[in-house]
Amino acid sequence: MSEIKFGTDGWRAIIAKEYTVENVARVASATAQWLKKNFPNPSAVIGHDCRFGGEMFAQTTAIILASRGVKVFIAKDFVSTPMVSLGVVEHKASVGVVITASHNPPEYNGFKLKGHYGGPLLPEKITEIEELIPDSTGFVYDEDDFNSLVKAGSVIHVNLEDLYIKKIEEAFDLDAIHKAKLNLAYDAMYGAGQNVLKRLFPDMTFLHCEHNPGFKGQAPEPIHKNLLEFSELIKKRGNIDCGLATDGDADRIGLYNSRGEFIDSHHLILLLIKYLVEVKGFRGKVVTAFSTTVKIPKMCEHFGLPFQVTKIGFKYISEYMISEDVLLGGEESGGIAIKGHIPERDGIWMGLVIWEYMAKTGKSLDELIAEVYEIVGSFAFHRVDLHLNEEVKLKIIKNCINDSYKSFGQYDTVDRQTIDGYKYFLNSDEWLMIRPSGTEPVLRTYAEAQTKEKAESILEACKKTLLA
Repeated sequence: MSEIKFGTDGWRAIIAKEYTVENVARVASATAQWLKKNFPNPSAVIGHDCRFGGEMFAQTTAIILASRGVKVFIAKDFVSTPMVSLGVVEHKASVGVVITASHNPPEYNGFKLKGHYGGPLLPEKITEIEELIPDSTGFVYDEDDFNSLVKAGSVIHVNLEDLYIKKIEEAFDLDAIHKAKLNLAYDAMYGAGQNVLKRLFPDMTFLHCEHNPGFKGQAPEPIHKNLLEFSELIKKRGNIDCGLATDGDADRIGLYNSRGEFIDSHHLILLLIKYLVEVKGFRGKVVTAFSTTVKIPKMCEHFGLPFQVTKIGFKYISEYMISEDVLLGGEESGGIAIKGHIPERDGIWMGLVIWEYMAKTGKSLDELIAEVYEIVGSFAFHRVDLHLNEEVKLKIIKNCINDSYKSFGQYDTVDRQTIDGYKYFLNSDEWLMIRPSGTEPVLRTYAEAQTKEKAESILEACKKTLLA
């Protein structure tokens, strides 16, 4: 049997290769054992996204947990990761299980675990569960077994989408957004967020908001190269004020301005901090991952907010959110959480905050970003994922460990940080970073500079140096 290890955000594998009913049953069995050991009356909320086999894998998990004495609440249809996390809190469950591979390509599925507080289960708890995974279970999937557990009351169907929408209606001034007559668009990337905004804003423009488990062959990650159709739609229409995109399980955000230009997470984090402090009157620590912009500490200094950097992976940010007074937690990849919601990334929720900001101020996204620049200065960010064979990737990482890179083409380094990956500073405001992905077979390279052209130039120089 293959060894099952959780990466940056859950266990992920290729469907019908490593991701099988038997392997899901192995992880579910370890989860059940861990729950029985740590909770007197354990319970779990289970949901699946739009990927192939989601219902079967969710039912497999439910059968294993319920047959071992864990009370199970299961979503009847596909749901987003934030819906499951919220469901854990609302149903006072011990854990949440999401059958999802998030933004990974369509051939993948996965298994995410959520804590009772409604955010990623902490790394040390994940390790405890990993150590309990058996070599085999002998489990054979039979839907009749699931139906029998439902009839017996051991598995209870719940409507997590209704619960989520109710929370949105309580938390947001939806009337203000409607009255502002903003022309909005949403690209669900065929993901699990596709129904929510149809229910809240039925007249807005929708793209890829239907069920397609293959995502038309496109990895549902909300980054510009995957959203060109959405960007072109906004440009062509010419009257859309803001476009929102979310990934496969709707916990990550992508955003576009009225010109169809991608607004990255770094800008979103800065916008959100400014709105939460200035308009909502909130305070608290800002916690961001190692790969985010150096402008965030400048914004925190401006507002007198404490600031913390973590390793990459939202589980490290969530750890602060459940133990300290945190205003915002965010990462470069589009995962952001804020005070007043669960300690969980939520793409739709963040999009609604931005739309509320636009509605309350009567300003465009570009005008709001210009105000951010007045505080921290303008900047641009770029990321390139290098698909390399393992030998080349390991050689590059070894060079990084040995601090072999002192310059990248014309760009000399003045400092190096190694909290998670290798971040090379060219000056106080410009940097590049090299890091292997925790969920995919790629080497990620990132750069921040004063202009987009310079960030791209830095990454091109980086690529040439690494592959020389």
